[in-house]
Amino acid sequence: MTSKGAGTPLDRLGFLLARHGAITDTRIRRALGVAGLTPRHAMTLMYLHAGPMSQQTLIERLEVDPSQLVGILNDLERDELAQRRRDPADRRRHIVEMTPAGAAVLRSMNEALDEVEQALFGDLSQCDRKSLRELLGRIRTPADHYEC
Repeated sequence: MTSKGAGTPLDRLGFLLARHGAITDTRIRRALGVAGLTPRHAMTLMYLHAGPMSQQTLIERLEVDPSQLVGILNDLERDELAQRRRDPADRRRHIVEMTPAGAAVLRSMNEALDEVEQALFGDLSQCDRKSLRELLGRIRTPADHYEC
């Protein structure tokens, strides 16, 4: 870009990233919508794949307000994809775990996400994908600015 304000909107990294982000978000939401999931539901199931964990750990990993997590978990429990139980060692804590139905949904969801990612990033080599991941990880987007 030669000067401030010159060029097209797609010469601006922010607009370029927003354009690609919007398209990616639409494709991901469409793929997840088949299973009735939102991205936050999907991310929660992905974290639970590692095994049972406390609600507090999920709050930290998802970077959400506790009330938002309660809503996500209520949805997942309603659909029998996850369950909460009291921690026997500390009755104030809740442990969350994925159900067998949740594991089945996670498998089909991952297949759908693989297809989306192949369509989006199929022209990138593994090295390019790794570089893109690293560059995106360095963008200054703190969790407290996430309003979606």
